[in-house]
Amino acid sequence: MRNFDLAPLYRATVGFDRIADLMDRALVGDAAPTYPPYNIEKTAENSYRISIAVAGFAPEDLAVEVKDTTLHITARKAPETVERTYLHRGIATRAFERKFALADHVKVSGAIHEHGMLHIDLVRETPEALKPRRIEIARGDVRTVEATVSEPIDA
Repeated sequence: MRNFDLAPLYRATVGFDRIADLMDRALVGDAAPTYPPYNIEKTAENSYRISIAVAGFAPEDLAVEVKDTTLHITARKAPETVERTYLHRGIATRAFERKFALADHVKVSGAIHEHGMLHIDLVRETPEALKPRRIEIARGDVRTVEATVSEPIDA
C-alpha cells in the first residue's frame, strides 16, 4: 500500500484544513463499518437523501445530530424486558454509530422513519453572497455619466 505525505498541502495552503483532513481519513485505509447498510441518493440538483436500514429500531431508539460539519446517526436499543428463545436471530439490533462528513452549506432538512428505514434528507443552500451575479458595466463616455446623474436609466 502506498503512503501519501500531505505535509506539502498543509504548507502551501491556508484554510483548507478540512479538505486535507478528509483526504487523510480517506487514504488511511481503515475498514469502513458495514453495519447498518445505507444508500446515498441525489434526489435533485441541490438535494440528497441518506437511507439507512434500521430494522428492529423504533424512532425513539434513534438519534440524528449535526455537529460542526458532521452528521451523526446513533442507535441504542433498550434491553428487552421479555426473555425470548430464538431458533435463528438474523435481524441485528446492535447499537451503532454512523458518521457522514457534510460539505459546506449542506443542511439536514428532515428525517423520517418508515418501513424499517431511516431517511435523512439533505439540501445544499448556497448563500446569496456566494451565488454568481451579473455586474453591470458602465460606459466611460461623458453622455452616460451625465445621464446617470441627471435622470434614471431604464434597464
